[in-house]
Amino acid sequence: MSKHFDIAVIGSGPGGYVAALKAAQMGATVAVVEKNHLGGTCLNNGCIPSKALLATGELLHTIAQAGELGVTIDGSVSADWTKVQKRKNKVLAKLRAGIKGLLAARKVTVFNGLGKLDGPGKFTVTDKDGNVEKFTADKAILATGSTVFRVPGWPDDPAKVCTSDEALHWAELPKRLVIVGGGVIGCEFACMTGPLGVEVTIVEMMPRLLPEMDAELADTLEGVFKKRGVKCFTDTKVEQINMIGNGVEVRLGNGEVIAADKVLVAIGRSPAAADLGLETVGIKTTDRGFVPVNDKMETAAAGYYCIGDANGRCLLAHAASNQGIVAVENALGHDKTDNAPIPWAVYTFPEIAGVGMTEQQAADSQLPISVGTFPLGHLGKAMAANHTEGFVKLIRHRETDALLGVHIIGHNATELIAAAGAMLGRSATVTELAETVFAHPTLSEAIKESAEDALGMALHLPPHKLIKVVADTK
Repeated sequence: MSKHFDIAVIGSGPGGYVAALKAAQMGATVAVVEKNHLGGTCLNNGCIPSKALLATGELLHTIAQAGELGVTIDGSVSADWTKVQKRKNKVLAKLRAGIKGLLAARKVTVFNGLGKLDGPGKFTVTDKDGNVEKFTADKAILATGSTVFRVPGWPDDPAKVCTSDEALHWAELPKRLVIVGGGVIGCEFACMTGPLGVEVTIVEMMPRLLPEMDAELADTLEGVFKKRGVKCFTDTKVEQINMIGNGVEVRLGNGEVIAADKVLVAIGRSPAAADLGLETVGIKTTDRGFVPVNDKMETAAAGYYCIGDANGRCLLAHAASNQGIVAVENALGHDKTDNAPIPWAVYTFPEIAGVGMTEQQAADSQLPISVGTFPLGHLGKAMAANHTEGFVKLIRHRETDALLGVHIIGHNATELIAAAGAMLGRSATVTELAETVFAHPTLSEAIKESAEDALGMALHLPPHKLIKVVADTK
């Protein structure tokens, strides 16, 4: 006889496992189906392994600046890539074990295998040996995430033309790397590998790096990259990639031909909702393969919810976790919507982070705005710690004083953004943010200072110049 559960969760990434824990906490019987490792892409092929490797790259970068702080390092400094990978794998194993323990403590049943819908309330799980197990559940939460996008027609040898799935687990580093795509993944890999001695070239078809983010942040990062010797081709297409001997040849639309040992394709992700059996319960995907949901995470099929990358609303791990809680609460009879502001973070060095509207988005919406900015280099803490790169930029609704967005590039930006996200989530005004007391000396003071600047009240910046306009009465 098949087992029955109150809620079935397909996928154990940051959306799925959090949803399972929340459902169990609320008293439901829960099943989780995972075809690979617990933790999904984030833990195994995304957020966590990339940050483990970035930590090594950033340490080497910091050591290279040691002389500026009066520290002399005798002899050479280098990284052992094999040890770097072993450390990363140890971190992943520990986190997987942590999730396993949390699920067990909440008495969540875990099925290992490929999960599929098999009609209303029915589920099948096929393990790696082909064995099939079936169970039933009253409600279902689809948390299948996304997969890396591979370009049809390009060489498919993952040892040479690879995605982040392969690159995070390279046994050896390339000497020359071409990164196709100047988004978050591409920029993080450039920061990660550059200090390790890799010659890096980024090719981005849009006019700038990080095309979906604030233009000033992206332009600042590109300037930093160029100073470090990272070649950046923006507004440039990759016309062709050819395997040449033991390497790869990349032909660009501007006529350039670049020889490399490896090519990293980092141009986006696709929803992992195909072959899930959606048609058996009456769910249709969009043209791009995403599962449509409303603000309660409900799909077109009653009792079926979809969270995280698979629904296409926001392809970020913490967004998936929040959506998982929303879905569970609605599945168990509560009324909750997904309307919290979602911060984003880029773990380059300097780091980049933001929450809310960019200046361009506000302008496109024809909102009356004022913009406040404050350079981190003006802060005592930044000077003392030698972290002077970057700035905070704040977007204010000029008529209502509403806080619309905050964007940061600089040291610890991914931590600093939490303060702005909390204020935005509570619908704070810019005046309220400006009146908040921040500890001194800290980098977070720049958030308060940018709020004051947006109000025209900055004390630690020169007064804004006023331009007198005289009407022509002739």
